[in-house]
Amino acid sequence: MSMHLMSPAFTTTSTRKRKGANKGVTGKYAQDLVEHNKQMKRIGVKTKTFDEYVLYRQGKYKPVLRGTPMPEPYVSTHRELYKSGGTGVGVGFKKEENTYTGTLIKGIATMHKSNAVPVIDQKQMEEISRMRRG
Repeated sequence: MSMHLMSPAFTTTSTRKRKGANKGVTGKYAQDLVEHNKQMKRIGVKTKTFDEYVLYRQGKYKPVLRGTPMPEPYVSTHRELYKSGGTGVGVGFKKEENTYTGTLIKGIATMHKSNAVPVIDQKQMEEISRMRRG
């Protein structure tokens, strides 16, 4: 009567799934190897041994690559063979930087919505002020 109050840990029936013995794998692999090697012979490809075939079926087989190997990367030595003739100082003249002496522009005026405009003389100052007032 009190069994229904107990947890599932007290049951005697096991629900765990057990791993089965892997008995028929080598026999099945042996039959499949014969078929595989027959097909490889038909198409003219090298056959596999039993150990190679088991690794092949399990996805662990690393085939030996045939053909021409990849060439070594070419490293150019033309910088060592043909040195530069210069001294490294330079080849041209440096451009003079433009500097403002402060004699031409009298000031900066605001024309439309924070538009800064350089002002050159008194006449231009008066034109900008009239334009703002209407």
